[in-house]
Order: sequence, then structure tokens, then C-alpha cells
Amino acid sequence: MVSANDIRVKYLKFFKDRGHVEIPSAPLVPENDPSVLFTTAGMHPLVPYLLGQPHSAGKRLVDIQKCLRTDDIDEVGDTIHHTFFEMLGNWSLGDYFKEDAIAWSYEFLTKELNLDPNRIYITCFAGDQDAPKDTESAEIWKSVGIPDERIFFYPKKDNWWGPAGATGPCGPDTEMHYDMTQKPHGPDCKPGCSCGRFSEIWNDVFMQYNKNEKGQFEKLPKPNVDTGMGLERTLAVVNGLDDNYLTELWQPAIQKISQLSGLQYSGNEKPFRIIADHIRAAAFVICDGVTPSNKERGYILRRLIRRATLQLNRLGIKSYVSAAGELVDVFI
Repeated sequence: MVSANDIRVKYLKFFKDRGHVEIPSAPLVPENDPSVLFTTAGMHPLVPYLLGQPHSAGKRLVDIQKCLRTDDIDEVGDTIHHTFFEMLGNWSLGDYFKEDAIAWSYEFLTKELNLDPNRIYITCFAGDQDAPKDTESAEIWKSVGIPDERIFFYPKKDNWWGPAGATGPCGPDTEMHYDMTQKPHGPDCKPGCSCGRFSEIWNDVFMQYNKNEKGQFEKLPKPNVDTGMGLERTLAVVNGLDDNYLTELWQPAIQKISQLSGLQYSGNEKPFRIIADHIRAAAFVICDGVTPSNKERGYILRRLIRRATLQLNRLGIKSYVSAAGELVDVFI
């Protein structure tokens, strides 16, 4: 089995060998950025550099960023969604662009992680009044071996990233999806559908625009690359698992919940997943100095704890305070 740390080490080495400098993860609580409550992606601490300010480490960066997202919190409980997660990312600040970013993504997936190239599907931006269709990315994907029939064009809601707040750097993205089951669920089964066949594992964002206060998209003086690979999903895919919670990142907590409840994961997947996910997220949020309250970050933390508590009760675990404490210990 491939471990999470195997992937972390491989990723950092791969991009360091290609001239990238490793930078540390920023905190979950953004520094000097009132536009968002939490760091939801690696781009948050790098916004000034995406807009043109020189970075002390240079133009090529690589990192493993801890992230927290609650916009799809109601999806947590399925096999792939998480509130807290690790995002592996590589960055070009006005240096290389689409051709190198896509080629390296494909090389890492197929050569370093040994994923089957015939099971990789791609999505690109379809274009709209703000920006043209991203045929350039599609052509690059075809040049590395992805055929037309595995390349899809989607609108901005699916294949556009940013800005992180109301304004800032943004642009079209191209996503890599892995065919987990190779079993179509009807004629419209394709990347992005909810049938469980595909898992999105990596996203290359091409920061070409700055959205200004008037809502207009202005071209950046120098385009940038911002990529993000979700560690939890990638670990499952590499190990041939169709459920992220079957990986080593989650199994110790899943086993602890089973011990506390006297129930098995099989047949109780949704509450087990929600408890494990929310307790882990809450632990990391608290580590970054947030305490429960009735507003902003504190409210989100309280909401995570309450949602986990509800599921602990539903599993018959009445001493939920001590149970949550034992689960925090597992993640620590």
C-alpha cells in the first residue's frame, strides 16, 4: 500500500527537481486577509505574488497547504468530501505556464504514482463573456496522450477558480478526474457527475485575470500557475480504493468509533465519516487558535462540533465529550 507520506515526499521531490522551492503551509486562519474566514486553498497566502509582487523564494514554489472548506459541508458523509484536507500544490509566478504545468501533472500521475493513463479524464473551461474557451489546454492534453473523447468542456461554475474573495486573481482551470469503477451509469455519465464513478484528484489553475471591484476581469501582466492535488482523494485512488475513509488517514479514527459504539463501519458509513471528518477539522481549527463562539470562525467550529455530537448520539454514544476527546487523540 502507498502511504500518505509516500505521496507527500514524492510530490515535493518531483517539483524540487524541476526548480521549485518548498514553502511552509500557511495557517488555517488567514493572515491579513479579511475576505475569507479560513484558508480554503494554497492561493490565499500567495495572492500578493499572484498579482505581481516578487516572492523571496523565487518564481517556482511547491507546498503542502492545510485547508478548510465548509461550502459543501452537507456533502460530507459520502466517500470523497472533507471539511479539512491537505492540498499539494506547485506554483509558477510569471514563469512557466500551461504547457509545462499540464505535462508535469500528467507525468507525476502516470510515472510517479503509476496511475493508468487510460483512466484519466480531463475537464477544461468552456468559455463565456468574461474569457474565451480554453482550447489551448485541451490541445496540450491531447499532445501528451489524452484523446478527444476523454476531454470535456464545462462552464465557469465547474472549471474556473477564484477569486478567493470578492476580488483578486482568478482564471480557467483544467481538472484531472480518475475513473474509479470503469462502469458507466447511463449515457450521461461523465466527470463531475454524482454517480461515484469519477474522482477529481488534481486541478491546474491558470491565473490569467484579476477580478476588480467593478466585477470586471482584467488580464494580469504575467499569467501564473496554481495547482492543487487533494491528498485524501489521491491516496484512495492510488491504492485502488473507492472510499477515502478506507485509507490510513482515516482508518484509526474509524476503528476508534467502532470501538466506542460497538458498531461496524459497514452499514453505518455516513455517521462514521461525518464524525471522523468533523472532529479532525475541529482539532486543526482549534490548533490554529479558534475557540467556539456564536459568530464567524468560532461559529463554524461550534457547528462542526455540534454536527459530530449529533452523529455520536445517533450511534448511541452518550458520553460524547470523552468520545470526541479520544478521537482528537487519534488525530494528534
